[in-house]
Amino acid sequence: MARSGVRKLALTAHVTSSVGWMGAVTCFLALAIAGLNGREDHAVRAAYVAMKVITWAVIVPLCFASLLTGLIESLLTPWGLFRHYWVIAKLVLTALATVVLLVHTQPIGLLAHAAAHGTLGAELDSVRVQLLVDAAAALFVLLVATVLAIYKPRGLTRYGWRKPT
Repeated sequence: MARSGVRKLALTAHVTSSVGWMGAVTCFLALAIAGLNGREDHAVRAAYVAMKVITWAVIVPLCFASLLTGLIESLLTPWGLFRHYWVIAKLVLTALATVVLLVHTQPIGLLAHAAAHGTLGAELDSVRVQLLVDAAAALFVLLVATVLAIYKPRGLTRYGWRKPT
């Protein structure tokens, strides 16, 4: 496959995983809202169990796929990994979002376990709110990364000024 074909494949994989990640986080946010505002106990419990499934089966894999394909994409294109500030900003945002996601799998698991065993008490209300706020923040971060990728603000790093294209 020609180099441009590899670049297009990497770009396709990156865009697909990133868009999928954003869509999955949006679904997670909808479930978090349903979990907080639901009137029927079985629907609320189902929402929290589904959040754990979506996290491990969809969000975490897409998160890592987006990070990995973004690194590959940056190395295959003239944008480079350290030449432009917007690429570094996207890398930092994605890496931080990945770490925060992994840290927050614990409260997700806690709520899913409580929901599955019918023990969603008032003592977990702050965790339920936390998941909603975290999902909204994650969606915002992913939107910022998308805006950076589309608008590509100007600004070469010192390394970018020294390294030829």
